[in-house]
Amino acid sequence: MVKSPRERMVFSAAQLIRAQGVSGTGMREVVQHAEAPRGSLQHYFPGGKEQLVDEALRWSGSYAARKTRRYAESLDEPRPGGLFAAMVGGWRDEFTKAGYAAGCPLVASTADTAAASERLRGAVSAAFETWQAPVSEELHRMGVPEPRCTSLALLMISALEGAIVLARAHHDLAPLDAVATELAPLLDAAVAT
Repeated sequence: MVKSPRERMVFSAAQLIRAQGVSGTGMREVVQHAEAPRGSLQHYFPGGKEQLVDEALRWSGSYAARKTRRYAESLDEPRPGGLFAAMVGGWRDEFTKAGYAAGCPLVASTADTAAASERLRGAVSAAFETWQAPVSEELHRMGVPEPRCTSLALLMISALEGAIVLARAHHDLAPLDAVATELAPLLDAAVAT
C-alpha cells in the first residue's frame, strides 16, 4: 500500500526520533527520509515541528497497540507471561537484526521534550495510554481480574521500556531476557482460577 506524503512524513519522523530524539531530528531530514516534496511540510503541518512530532508520537502509540493485539492473537496458549514474552521478543528481534541504534520513540521523546513542551508531553502520555489499553484488555481476556489489568499493563510497559533503554545502553539483550523471565510467573499468577 502506497502511503501519502503526509503519512510518510509522520512515519519518517517516528523512525528518526527513535534514533535521534526530537531535538536531533530536523524537519528537512524528515522530508528527505520520507521522500516527500519540500513544500509539503508547511502544507501538511502548519503547526511546524511540534505538530509533526505530536502526530508521530500518536502514530507510535497506535502502532504499539496494533502490535500488542497481533502478539496476543499469535499465542498458541494465551497467557499474560506469553504476551509479555512476545512483546519482549519483538524488541529482541529488532535489536538482533538492526542493532541498537533505534529504540522506542516514546521514551526518546519523553527524555527530550516532556519538560519543554506541554503539547508533546501530552502526546507522549496519550500514546502510552493508547498502548496500555490493549495490553490491559488482552490481560482481561486471558483471565486477569479487571482491577489488576490496568496496573499489570502499566508494569509490563514500564519494565519493557526500561529493558529497551538498558539493552541499548549496554548493547546487550540481557535486560530484555531478565524482564521476560522474572515477570512471566508474576503475570501468569494473576490469572483468576
